[in-house]
Amino acid sequence: MSAFTELRSLPRSVRLLLANQCLGNIGFFMLVPFLADYLRTDLALSVTVVGIVLGVRNLSQQGLFLVGGSAADRLGARGVIIVGAGVRAVGFALFAIGGSLAVVLAGSVLTGFAGALFNPAVRAYIARDSEDRAAQAFAWFNVFGNAGCALGPVIGTVLVGVGFRITALTAAAVFAGLTVAQLLLLPDRPVPPSGTTLRADFATVFTDRRFWAFSLALAGLFALQSQLYLLFTLQARDLAGSAVGPAAVAALFVVETVAVVVLQVPMTRVLGRRGERGPMMAAGMALLGAAFLPVPLAAADLPAGTGVTDVAVRIAPVLLGAVVLALGVTVAQPFVNEAIPRFSGPTLTGTYYGAFYLASGLLTLAVGALVGAVVDHGGGPLGWPPALVCAALGFGSAAAVLALHRARQLPGPDVSTFPAQPPRPAKGNR
Repeated sequence: MSAFTELRSLPRSVRLLLANQCLGNIGFFMLVPFLADYLRTDLALSVTVVGIVLGVRNLSQQGLFLVGGSAADRLGARGVIIVGAGVRAVGFALFAIGGSLAVVLAGSVLTGFAGALFNPAVRAYIARDSEDRAAQAFAWFNVFGNAGCALGPVIGTVLVGVGFRITALTAAAVFAGLTVAQLLLLPDRPVPPSGTTLRADFATVFTDRRFWAFSLALAGLFALQSQLYLLFTLQARDLAGSAVGPAAVAALFVVETVAVVVLQVPMTRVLGRRGERGPMMAAGMALLGAAFLPVPLAAADLPAGTGVTDVAVRIAPVLLGAVVLALGVTVAQPFVNEAIPRFSGPTLTGTYYGAFYLASGLLTLAVGALVGAVVDHGGGPLGWPPALVCAALGFGSAAAVLALHRARQLPGPDVSTFPAQPPRPAKGNR
């Protein structure tokens, strides 16, 4: 089956959400890659505070995924997706107001909360509509999302030359348009009756030891991927110099996302033929850890000139790191998204996605603050200290996933190969 035929064979609702993901990422990535530089340069904030601001956005998104996921399970994914897109439009509009840390924090919280609403809802919708083709659907989801990631920074580079506020207003307009489009075009789906109370649902999730072992082992996936917006962005800016810094940041995101777009579907198709997912997820996490090593390895021998060739040579290590990061994401992420519904069953899909991203959000905030502090006090973004923090997380996560695999605590591609879920609390149990 050709890639185009495979794409067309997916349900229409899934293809619509793939297109929405692409457009949403265009709006998101025309702004977010330049946010760290705006906070550091225009608002004169320290790297530690910048790391905290970016971490707050991630925490308000991933930390509140549990709320959004539960809402998708109980109220229906479609409505939650639509509301989330509208809230993100408001959050980006606040960035256009800007001018102070308080307003930027408010925009970060709203932008993150919007993601907490529509991200688990989108994943739950795709998982339910794609059924046994979930890994393939999520591979295409990653491709479309990363196509938006590639286009967004290019558009952002042009807009940020006019002004950061223009960029923020344009991003807000994109999400306002998506709100209307999804309201008109996204099919509604009946909500499966849960048969339990909300408290019982949360009790099921938080007492599922296998799921939490999985979540803690793989929360580093998004914590390391988020360093594209902090450590990698600062490295690209410092290596390129202030004059061409924005172009280097855009190149960083373009290279990373093009690598994902090119590799994702064939990689998932080849790896998906194997029954065991654990080693593949572990390999992806090890690659994520290795992605942070090229810059400190090469930093001492880079040329200092300002010519095009010298600048290209200087930013080559961070671009290589971005490609390795992309390779790790393509290997691990579709199988992580495939595995979560195997833990949840059909009625708590969104809630389990939300719980996974809660763990990811907390770790992302901690890693962002730690890396920012290490950069501030450890000699800048180009040295070994921040790279070793991130590499240790990637390699440690890989070891944890392998340990779970060997203990047979990970679900396979066929849900029947996984031990049965523990019984849920009955509706009246407290």
